Amino acid sequence: MITWIQRLLFAAGFVILGYCGADWLNSILRQADGNRELDHILSDKAVPIPAAAIPDGGLIGRVEIPKLHLSAVVFQGADSSILNHGVGHLAGSALPGQPGNAVLAAHRDTFFRSLRNIQSGDTVTVTTKSGPHSYRVSSTEVVDPTETSVLARTVEPTLTLITCYPFYYVGHAPKRFIVHAEPREEDAWDPRAGPSASLFRASR
Repeated sequence: MITWIQRLLFAAGFVILGYCGADWLNSILRQADGNRELDHILSDKAVPIPAAAIPDGGLIGRVEIPKLHLSAVVFQGADSSILNHGVGHLAGSALPGQPGNAVLAAHRDTFFRSLRNIQSGDTVTVTTKSGPHSYRVSSTEVVDPTETSVLARTVEPTLTLITCYPFYYVGHAPKRFIVHAEPREEDAWDPRAGPSASLFRASR
């Protein structure tokens, strides 16, 4: 009887490991494909399409924080199927580099794991199909999941990064860790000049 139970547990464990391994491999492939597509678009200087025309799972760009050795592809949408394979761009929020609040989210135990070490003044670069956009971290905070003010629209370009908190919590983490960033001085947006022609037209 014990032998059959052991075999059953072994088989169940093997299936779980296989599923996790396949999901991990799929994540690596999605990241590699996204990086190749973005680099190809940038090298060809292709004209970016409006955010509203980007389907769920479509390529947004790449987010990088050199100090934290973080580099991950950003996809449109923020449901679990997208966050399992990359960083998600909240539909309805601004695109990085354009006026408004660009909101990016990712899991605390995968792509945004290193955010636990982020500090004010750190540089965050988001490269979209229109080119790189550099931000400086202005503050961080911990909020309840119901605190939606962090998603509020802004006039100036801003960047908001969201992940679950605490970082080492076992199970579904009860809080959200928020990173607020603003364009670096050399990339600051001048409202008197109007939106840059090189940026996406306004459309999560």
